[in-house]
Amino acid sequence: MRELFHEIASTLRNNKLRTALTGFAVSWGIFLLICLLGAGNGLMNSFFGNMEQYVSQSITVEGWRTSMPYNGYKENREIKLDQRDVRLTESGQWGAEIGNISTSTSSTSVTLSLDGQTVNGWLLGAMPGYREQQKLQLWKGRFLNPDDLKEKRKVIVINTAQAKELNPKSPESVLGRWVAAGPISYRVVGIYHTDETSFNRSCPIPYSTYKGIYDSSDKIEQISFSVSGPVTLEEHEAFEKQYAGAIKRVHDIAPEDRRGIWINNGYTENMQMNKAGRIIRTALWILGLLTLVSGIVGVSNIMLITVKERTHEFGIRKAIGARPGEILKLIIAESITITALFGYVGMFLGMVACQVMDKTVGQQAVDIGVEKIQMLVNPSVGLDVALEATLLLIVAGTLAGIIPAWKAARVKPIEALRAE
Repeated sequence: MRELFHEIASTLRNNKLRTALTGFAVSWGIFLLICLLGAGNGLMNSFFGNMEQYVSQSITVEGWRTSMPYNGYKENREIKLDQRDVRLTESGQWGAEIGNISTSTSSTSVTLSLDGQTVNGWLLGAMPGYREQQKLQLWKGRFLNPDDLKEKRKVIVINTAQAKELNPKSPESVLGRWVAAGPISYRVVGIYHTDETSFNRSCPIPYSTYKGIYDSSDKIEQISFSVSGPVTLEEHEAFEKQYAGAIKRVHDIAPEDRRGIWINNGYTENMQMNKAGRIIRTALWILGLLTLVSGIVGVSNIMLITVKERTHEFGIRKAIGARPGEILKLIIAESITITALFGYVGMFLGMVACQVMDKTVGQQAVDIGVEKIQMLVNPSVGLDVALEATLLLIVAGTLAGIIPAWKAARVKPIEALRAE
C-alpha cells in the first residue's frame, strides 16, 4: 500500500499542471455547491422567519357577498356573522377540538388627535386573542387583556406609523397618552409594528367597549380560532367544508356558493409554505450538483489522458508480470486521491465563504420603517451536509476513473510496447 501511495504522489508531482487544473475543477465544483446551498439556506431562513410574523396557526372566518340566489334571497347579498356563528363554533360538533375563539367587530373610521397632530384610523372591537391570531408584533406596551373587556376600559392599541404621525420626534412617547377619537378619548396601552407602506390602520379597542359605544347589535366582523385534530391538507379541507356548510345553513347561503363565507386557514398556508421550501431546497441541490459535473468530467478526461500517455508504461508492467487488477487499482487510486484531496479543499473554502457571507451580507438589513429585515439569516451548511456532498463527489470521481482504468487494464503488452 505504501508503494502505491508513493507511486501516486510521484505521478502527481511529475504532472503538476495537469493535477492542478483537475484539482481546481474539483474544488470549484464543491465550493460552488457549498456556497449555493449556504446562500439558499440563508434566504430561506430569512423568508420563512419573516413570513412566520404574518402567517398564524389559526383559522379566520368572515362574511362575504353571495354569488348566487338561494331560498328566496338574491345574489350579491352581504353576509354578516353574528353570535349564532360563535355558538355554532363552540358547539363541538366538528370531530376536532376548537379553542382560543376570538371575535372582532366591524371598524369605525375616526381621526386620532394628540397635541395638534392628527392621523386617520379605524377603531376595531377586539378580544385578547386577536393579537396572536393576527400575528401582531408589539413594539411598545401591551395588548388588550381580559380586564379591559370586563371593565369596558377606554384603551387603544395603535400602530407604529400612526405613532410616528402623532409624534414624529418621539413615537414611543405616545404610549400612555390619551388620544382623542372624536368626542371620546382613549389611553394608548400598546403600539404594534406595521410597514409604513401598509394600508393597515386598525386600532383595536376592547370588544365590550366598542359594542357599548358604536354598535349594540350582535353582528361580528370576524371569528378566529385554533383547531387540533386535522393534520394533513386533505383533513383540513374536509374540516373547512363541514364548517362552512354549517355556517351557510345558518345564513341561507347556497351550499355550492364559494363566496358567501370566506375562510382563511393558517394551518394549510404553513403546509404550503413548507412544501414550497422543500421544492426550493431540492432545486438548489439540483443546481449545485450540476456544478459538480465539471469536476467529474475533468477527472474522467484527465484519467483518459493519463492512460494514453502511460500506455507504454502499462505494457512494460504487464510484460514483467503485473496483473490487470494492479493496473486497475493504480488508476482508480489516483482518481480517488485527486478527487478526495481537492474535494475537501473545496469543502473547507466553501464553509469559510459561508462564514464570510454571514459576517458581511448576513449582517445587512432592509429598513421598512421602524423595523429592519435581514436579507440572509444564518447562511450556512451543516458539516454533515458538506461531508455528504464531498463524499458524493469522491464516489462520482471514482466512477469517472473506472472506464479509463478498465481500458488500461485490458491493454495487451505487445500493443502497449509498440505505442509511442
